[in-house]
Amino acid sequence: METLVLVAHVLLAAAIIALVLLQQGKGAEAGAAFGGGASQTVFGSQGNSSFLGQMTAVMAVGLFVTSFVLAVFAKDKAETVGDAGIPAPIVIESSAAEPQLPVLESAPKPAADADVPSAE
Repeated sequence: METLVLVAHVLLAAAIIALVLLQQGKGAEAGAAFGGGASQTVFGSQGNSSFLGQMTAVMAVGLFVTSFVLAVFAKDKAETVGDAGIPAPIVIESSAAEPQLPVLESAPKPAADADVPSAE
C-alpha cells in the first residue's frame, strides 16, 4: 500500500511540473491582444488558463493528500522502532550522567638486558 501511494506521489509531482511548464506566463497574453494569432492556439482564443489551471489545482490536491498519507505511514513506522531494541530515554540519561573514562594501563617495564632504552 505504501509503495502504491509513493508511486502515485511521484507521478503527481511529475504531472504538476509538466502542467506548470505548459502554462503561459502573464506576458504572453499582451501579444495576443494585438493580433498575435490567438485563434490558432490549441485551447482556442480564450487560452489555456482555465483548463490547465484547474488540472494543476486537482494535481496539487492529490499531491497534498498523498503527502499526508505518506506522513501517516512514516509516523506508524516511527512508533514501531521503539520495539526494535533502542533503549528508553531514561536509560540513556542515566548512562550519560555517570561518565566512564578509560583507565590507562601502565606499560610493562622492559628487561634490564633489552636493547631498547627505557623511557625514564
